[in-house]
Amino acid sequence: MGENRYVALLRGINVGGNNLIKMLDLRSSFANMGFTDVETYIQSGNVIFSSKQTNKAKLTKTIEKALSDAFSYESRVVVVSGSEMERVVWQAPKGFGGDGALYRYDVLFVREPLTTSEALGDVKATPGVDTAHAGDHALYFRRLISEAARSNLNKLVQRQWYKHITIRNWNTTMKLHGMLQKD
Repeated sequence: MGENRYVALLRGINVGGNNLIKMLDLRSSFANMGFTDVETYIQSGNVIFSSKQTNKAKLTKTIEKALSDAFSYESRVVVVSGSEMERVVWQAPKGFGGDGALYRYDVLFVREPLTTSEALGDVKATPGVDTAHAGDHALYFRRLISEAARSNLNKLVQRQWYKHITIRNWNTTMKLHGMLQKD
């Protein structure tokens, strides 16, 4: 059985001085869980790794328990396979990420059991400021930089399902996609 590439998108680490975890410690923790080819990208909790395990629910449970125990916080993780990340990039709306001077582009990765259609049904875009679209594994949120204070993305923290998503900007998403494609 060959190994599959994944990215674990950790929620709420190294943000606002909370849940501070060094990337070296995070890589070591993943290696101690038996994962191989472990890499991290920036300090916000992006861990690329290989595993023979193909059941994402089991992977997620293993990672969350190990990180919670090792770093004394309630770990929440969204695990995305290489093929799922490929679809995330492919399903982005036409032109998404194309005008970084005018718009901010965010990808909201959804953690099961929440679905993108459920989340999108609860996201109300501000006309002339926001647009929101759903793919299979993520929501795509575009907002005018000049009107960012009026964006409804800021209100997502009030949603009951907020703990079931993690947000990455488009540039980070594309970098992670590239890292997952390496052999």
